[in-house]
Amino acid sequence: MPDLPVLEGNRARVRPVDAGSLWLDGGAMFGVVPKPLWSRRAPADDRNRIPLAMRCLLVETDSAKVLIDTGLGNKESDKFKAIYGVINEGAPTRLETSLAALGVEPADIDVVVATHLHFDHAGGGTARDADGSVRPAFPDARYVVSAGEYEFARLDNERVRASYMAENFEPLSEAGCLELVEASTEIVPGIRMEHTPGHTPHHRSVRIDLGDEELLFLADLVPTTAHLPLPWIMGYDVQPLVTLESKRALLTRAAREGWWLAFEHDPFVAWGRAVDRPGGAAGCLLEGVCHQHLVPEAMPGETMDYIRS
Repeated sequence: MPDLPVLEGNRARVRPVDAGSLWLDGGAMFGVVPKPLWSRRAPADDRNRIPLAMRCLLVETDSAKVLIDTGLGNKESDKFKAIYGVINEGAPTRLETSLAALGVEPADIDVVVATHLHFDHAGGGTARDADGSVRPAFPDARYVVSAGEYEFARLDNERVRASYMAENFEPLSEAGCLELVEASTEIVPGIRMEHTPGHTPHHRSVRIDLGDEELLFLADLVPTTAHLPLPWIMGYDVQPLVTLESKRALLTRAAREGWWLAFEHDPFVAWGRAVDRPGGAAGCLLEGVCHQHLVPEAMPGETMDYIRS
């Protein structure tokens, strides 16, 4: 397991949690961006798939241990894992093994935050036992989800239903540990869900007050550093023009105030500090980049012009 970076202030300590990796179609990951452009940043395999991390965050404050997103979990079939190139082995998955390496057991987690309920972000919130039953994977935690996202996940809409699996969230409701919240909400002191619609109508990013600095966990608003330019938006987004405005507003503020930006799916970059692009170009640059290679099978593309090492 790679050395784990840490960001720490007088209000919170943040560490990334490796929940495994998967491979998704490069064209879907970059939408209308032509392959000759995106493939320079994210080289594809012979099935046109690119490697993606599932990097969650463990946030420890004086009042709570908070886990943001939970990766894929242990409920998917071998066929599913082969299709998506899932690497997730652990005890029982990479998520729990990574938490144990940080000295944290599932029962230690007080709050689980789901940025949204797609399978690669919320699947590890529940676990399938040997008898086939599904239970909350973090037995003493409350699970915080946007109320709108929960309702959207239950629509059985043909456009998005492949990304939502009821066993990832309905057992939480049945167990009475699911907490549905509205709009931008403070989860515990210093940790706030920010409404960042576009990828889904009720997608949330998570802002963390470290003390003197702020960290923004972007989730699928900006899944990798290659998606920092404003028009580089996933084909998976159900409202791409809304994503554009969500990115514009949040990245502008992040650069102006010098926030750290954390990337859930980037296989090589955990986080970096946002700074303005010269000349007011769209998007932002990163400085103080923290590298964390989570997909050793893949090689990074050429150095991106929006990252300053």
